[in-house]
Amino acid sequence: MKTNFATIDALPRTLRGIEELDAAGLVAERDGLDAVAERYAVALTPTLAGLIDRDNPADPIALQFVPDARELETRPEERADPIGDDAHSPVPGIVHRYPDRVLLKLVGVCAVYCRFCFRREMVGPGAEASLSDEALERGLSYIAGRPKIWEVVLTGGDPFMVAPRRLEALMRRLAAIPHVKIVRFHTRVPVAAPERVTGALVAALKADGVTTFVAVHANHARELGPEARVALARLADAGIPLVSQSVLLRGVNDDAGTLTALFRALVECRVKPYYLHHPDLAPGTAHFRLPIADGQALMRELRGRLSGLALPTYVLDIPGGHGKVPVGASYLEETPDGWHVTDYCGGVHAYTNSS
Repeated sequence: MKTNFATIDALPRTLRGIEELDAAGLVAERDGLDAVAERYAVALTPTLAGLIDRDNPADPIALQFVPDARELETRPEERADPIGDDAHSPVPGIVHRYPDRVLLKLVGVCAVYCRFCFRREMVGPGAEASLSDEALERGLSYIAGRPKIWEVVLTGGDPFMVAPRRLEALMRRLAAIPHVKIVRFHTRVPVAAPERVTGALVAALKADGVTTFVAVHANHARELGPEARVALARLADAGIPLVSQSVLLRGVNDDAGTLTALFRALVECRVKPYYLHHPDLAPGTAHFRLPIADGQALMRELRGRLSGLALPTYVLDIPGGHGKVPVGASYLEETPDGWHVTDYCGGVHAYTNSS
């Protein structure tokens, strides 16, 4: 039996499929796109569609959400499960990669589908829409039976696609597990479909006995339009701490000026930049990837121009499920007497170890 966690058609004006994108003037070249849409989910919300500059073929919002024929090109190193969720899934819906936290994947649908998504083979209308009642019970029993689990990360799909009353019930269940102290939601909804961030949804995210965090996915400052800012303020005003996750994407945000504008805009919205992800090896996403050395150079440049409040950690999810590691620039070089330390302007200074 299926629990109706997600309302897939809750946004009737969302553009779905190549025909609707083409009719909206968002498709420059149609060749190959029908085949892309047959393989990977397509959805673009009115909010994000309204941000696209249709006169700019390299618009950074369009690049993230409008299908591209290059998505049909799969490289040998790319993987259907690039970060190894399946290898760490003891029961359906649970990913237990780290000792003190688990992912709980409630739904397989999103408000919008990113063209670089690392779960693109697992999400969309053709995927499992939601966990069954039985699978959810098994997942909650798994969490309850392992006292080392301190944090539960709700993901999917997008957990903000779940009806508030369902989220409220789930939060009560999680809060009743004594060792669970943190519940974190990973979502695109405040940016992609901010009208869904209602008072009822915000209230459903909180429960006595646990602390709620919300991690918001945004990759370009233009995504933080007036409606998104209102949605984020509604969450922040409710006392929910907000952090962000971004992906470093070729053509979208791979320059210091664009990243500076994004991270400052997030902080102004009371969102702490948390992770800047190196793009994963998802199928058909090679056109978004750039060398790690380029990302390190960008982070070094940002270190000199941005407040620490606005600096995320640049990370790589090791392919195959081996976890996330920081891959930012190094400022230290060991010497026989101590260290050479490079400052943000490029100057090198000696630092001697004390005896």
